[in-house]
Amino acid sequence: MSTPLFGTAGASESFRAMGYKSSAQVPQYTAAMGLDAFEYQCGRGVRLGEALAKTIRAGAATHGIVFSLHAPYYISMSSMEEEKRLNSVDYILQSAAAVRALGGRRVIFHAGSCGKQSREQALEKALDTMRRAVAAVDAAGYGDCILCPETMGKVNQLGTLDEVLALCAVDERITPCIDFGHLYARSQGAQFAENAAADYAALLDRLEEALGDARARCFHAHFSRIAYTKGGEKCHLTLADTQYGPPHEPLLRL
Repeated sequence: MSTPLFGTAGASESFRAMGYKSSAQVPQYTAAMGLDAFEYQCGRGVRLGEALAKTIRAGAATHGIVFSLHAPYYISMSSMEEEKRLNSVDYILQSAAAVRALGGRRVIFHAGSCGKQSREQALEKALDTMRRAVAAVDAAGYGDCILCPETMGKVNQLGTLDEVLALCAVDERITPCIDFGHLYARSQGAQFAENAAADYAALLDRLEEALGDARARCFHAHFSRIAYTKGGEKCHLTLADTQYGPPHEPLLRL
């Protein structure tokens, strides 16, 4: 059985509070927190210099930290504009190069929104872009990278569990990123609430059914507190945030 790894997506306020000042110190910070993984955030663009990446990679090796990387938020594999879909392939390539430089393999990304097309049409475009991305990653020499499409929290976004699993069917190296807070938000709180144990079991069974046991065991996961409206996700919350409710409530409804 694979050993689960635990870490943060980006550094929290504790990073500065603990006296750390530079991204180069992320491996030390992660180890000091008793964690063994870190998701490097490139949501606003891949801007990781070679020297910094080399320093982080060395620190990760010293402290036993496994790095993954979140690709730019503006990736749109389902866009109605071909240029945006082709640009999305380039953003995935940039992300693959960056995570390789960090010594990691996993690239997490959002597939995009449905826009003014049906979910079926959006998924069809995303599948085509996914195939192009896999081919481009292989051609660039990053064939060992693991692409992780993420389940999404807004209802109009492409990112239901089944849609993500459809993207994973493009290639056996593609692994789902299951964001449990996103699924909770897009289901209007129907999932992982009163029947949480049964909902988790059903999701894991669905992963095994679609991916096979060995592959299903290695999925990527996000957990976070999320406030939602009728349209799904409204915003992410910290564990201490009391803006929308008591801090002990892991997932919140507005």
